[in-house]
Amino acid sequence: MADADINKYIRTDPSQDPEGYLQELEPWDDTVAVERATKQGLTLNDDHWNVILYLRDRYRREGHPKSGRVLADELEERFEDKGGRRYLYQLFPHGPVNQGCELAGLPKPAYTTDPSFGYAE
Repeated sequence: MADADINKYIRTDPSQDPEGYLQELEPWDDTVAVERATKQGLTLNDDHWNVILYLRDRYRREGHPKSGRVLADELEERFEDKGGRRYLYQLFPHGPVNQGCELAGLPKPAYTTDPSFGYAE
């Protein structure tokens, strides 16, 4: 059995969780999203920004979702007219919930690392 990587549990930046997701909305701006997207090989366009801004607005209005599944369902419904889940995965190949929240500077919801909850490897 492999030893756990203790370094991922030691937070050097209190604004981020152990996986690097921002815990507060304050340190985020458009340049943060662009920098993170560039590191992931994405070039953000209007479609990406529509999802990112929806996620941030949703977080401001309703707070942290109960789970990745809840947020995935909301995203699918919100963007159904553009193709729903298929459309979202074309924009965010690492998962609309996982990657979308990361780019939006939001803490990830519970269960987002489960493949059925908006995360793709």
